[in-house]
Amino acid sequence: MASSLTCTGVIWALLSFLCAGASCVGFFMPYWLLGSQLDKPVSFGTFRRCSYPVRDESLQTTVMVEQCGRYASFQAIPSPEWRICTVVTGLGCGLLLLVALTAIMGCCVSELISRTVGRVAGGIQFLGGKVKGFL
Repeated sequence: MASSLTCTGVIWALLSFLCAGASCVGFFMPYWLLGSQLDKPVSFGTFRRCSYPVRDESLQTTVMVEQCGRYASFQAIPSPEWRICTVVTGLGCGLLLLVALTAIMGCCVSELISRTVGRVAGGIQFLGGKVKGFL
């Protein structure tokens, strides 16, 4: 299997793939903020939540749903700031994953990544990291 990457490029590709994977897992996990409500542990992320309160109209009280789930719609995300965070973080993860997968393909296919393509990919990766780190 021929590669168009140097030894440094292969290390960059593998580290990029690991970092992009960790970013995507972190994006999908609902454990960004931890706390308690109604004496139950609760947590939520940008579009998932665990143990959340629901109003029970038949009992006229608030009960805790002790399970994890995503919000029913984009508008159900609690605030405009969290909606923006969801979009921007997802965009950053997508850019990081795109560059990482391209770099991994460069490890397997010769002449796929030239010096210019590597620099552009590094710039896109930097932009994805800055977008994700902005929040």
